[in-house]
Amino acid sequence: MRLAGPLRIVVLVVSVGVTWIVVSILLGGPGSGFPRIQQLFTSPESSVTAAPRARKYKCGLPQPCPEEHLAFRVVSGAANVIGPKICLEDKIRAHVGSPRPPHPPPTRLMSSVKDNVGRGLNIALVNGVSGELIEARAFDMWAGDVNDLLKFIRPLHEGTLVFVASYDDPATKMNEETRKLFSELGSRNAKELAFRDSWVFVGAKGVQNKSPFEQHVKNSKHSNKYEGWPEALEMEGCIPRRSTAS
Repeated sequence: MRLAGPLRIVVLVVSVGVTWIVVSILLGGPGSGFPRIQQLFTSPESSVTAAPRARKYKCGLPQPCPEEHLAFRVVSGAANVIGPKICLEDKIRAHVGSPRPPHPPPTRLMSSVKDNVGRGLNIALVNGVSGELIEARAFDMWAGDVNDLLKFIRPLHEGTLVFVASYDDPATKMNEETRKLFSELGSRNAKELAFRDSWVFVGAKGVQNKSPFEQHVKNSKHSNKYEGWPEALEMEGCIPRRSTAS
């Protein structure tokens, strides 16, 4: 019974010592001689610093456009399932078929997310000087009236930028006048555009040469990516603002 007091002291000393050792392990203090517990439960993968993500600029371009240039991205539809997208200066929204507002918001174009694209040709007209949207519409080139498209592109003013993205079928209703008008806007491929081809194009009223911004893939059962349709096209770049527009 007389040993109870000394034993309590010994137990207390041992408890303090054990507590100090545990704290040293947890904190990894100097001279502890024990590995840190965090290191025991940390995988090598989680300790590696993640590589920084590549910076994206307007419309997802990998680098910024020069001054006085407009960043754009045009994506055609995929088969008859995924709609096209036209982006200019990071804006992709428009009200297709609505009348032109008195003060149109700048560079708001088209996307399927906004439910404002349709089968055929999706076309956005943009002021080449200010970069403001003039009007955006979709034209059904399978069952629609080609005269609606002609009325849309005939009266274009000098300097108007024309963004075009196909969806499903861009050409069945095309006639010679339609193809000629697109050719005058700078297209190389409008004359040969056919049923269910994929086509993206950026042209302008009054251009002297053919546009460098055009891609075309023909519908061919031997090379189609989808059953009955070629692959979707994606085109991006920087367009210089026009110096004048009438």
